[in-house]
Amino acid sequence: MYPIWEVPHLTAGLVLALIATIHILPSHLSTSAMWLNVYLERKSLKENRPELMAFVKRFSKMILIFAYVFGSMTGVGIWFAATTAAPRGISGLIHNYVWGWATEWVFFLIEVGGIYVYYYTIDKVDPKTHLKLGWIFALASWTTMVIIVGILTFMLTPGHWAATGNFFDGFFNQTYWPQLLMRTTAMFAIAGAYAVAVAAGFGDLKARREIVRTASTWAIAGLALSSLAFLWYRAVLPDAALANLAALATPGLRAVMVWAPALAVAYFAVMAAKPSWARLVPALLAIGLIFSGIFSFERVRELIRKPFVIPGYMYSNQIIAGDLPAKGVQSELPEIDREGILHYAPFVPPDLRDVTDANRLRAGRMVALIECAACHTFQETGLRPLPPRIRKLGATGPGDVAEVLDALGAIPYMPQFAGTDAEKQALAAYLFSISK
Repeated sequence: MYPIWEVPHLTAGLVLALIATIHILPSHLSTSAMWLNVYLERKSLKENRPELMAFVKRFSKMILIFAYVFGSMTGVGIWFAATTAAPRGISGLIHNYVWGWATEWVFFLIEVGGIYVYYYTIDKVDPKTHLKLGWIFALASWTTMVIIVGILTFMLTPGHWAATGNFFDGFFNQTYWPQLLMRTTAMFAIAGAYAVAVAAGFGDLKARREIVRTASTWAIAGLALSSLAFLWYRAVLPDAALANLAALATPGLRAVMVWAPALAVAYFAVMAAKPSWARLVPALLAIGLIFSGIFSFERVRELIRKPFVIPGYMYSNQIIAGDLPAKGVQSELPEIDREGILHYAPFVPPDLRDVTDANRLRAGRMVALIECAACHTFQETGLRPLPPRIRKLGATGPGDVAEVLDALGAIPYMPQFAGTDAEKQALAAYLFSISK
């Protein structure tokens, strides 16, 4: 157990989600933009059109700066936020997939070195050799996605891993292939969107029209195919995830998931038909639409795996809730119920280890931080705030709240209460006190 990172009004999980969503734009751009580059570079070489190569250089510079400077910063931000928001979850992933991450980093190093080599050797090496550098970069970059998707999907559908503890049983799980296809096709939409934005200010009018039309076609195809892949992804979700989808996905999230890609397709259809209309501000708005769609999908992906970080194994509050014989791990719930969460968790002030009349509310808040703060805030406003939820229950005293805590295990997306009866009563008293 680790210290708790409390983020008022937001929760640590939402901070992580925001950074991760922002990171997707540069990271998915890095895995896709070079495919468009090598297509245009090959066309330039084959048809002897240096103006296309001039765009490739301009686009490559944007990739270098945006994807590998800004993208690297947000990548570090994800690791920082993840290790503070869900340290035990990250620890579990590292223990199972350290060699997967190590393999991904080999290809990532090819990316990082590759973009510099590719950009700074334009017009300095043989054109055919330079094109090969682009292919190497494109394949290495996409391979990082192939690896990371296995780890991402494991966190929702760990497959037979719970029984075997085997790397590949968890990696190639039931949602791996549809999500890989969905992210691969979506990355081409992101590449097309950024290419239109860069091409909007390109000097050669004929080349600009051709590039905008090509990039818009890529974006439309990517959005359409990723939407079909999403339907495949949804079809293979486990029943528990589908139940959470129905219960937790708000109408707003559902609407954005539908309308953001639909409006983006409409924009790119106009650009494909009238490429001379391309302007920077509308192109940036289209990127914003894609961003909103990505955020909605990522938010829903997090919601449907509740109450777990790793289904059947670890709750979102970092408590290990399931046995994992293959790894020699046992559920912590029996020991916590016997000793108390305030004794089990190491980062608890000594004067709060035992609940007394004098410290009841402070001890209750400590229990709430450990067991509730991963998903709820304790203020009146924010992400899933607890005070209005307690009032909505119609509780007239701590006893009514304690009855609700007893029933948490019956709610599919809520972890059961873990701790002694005294701790449960203290938590109930604290939750009632903030609802007044």
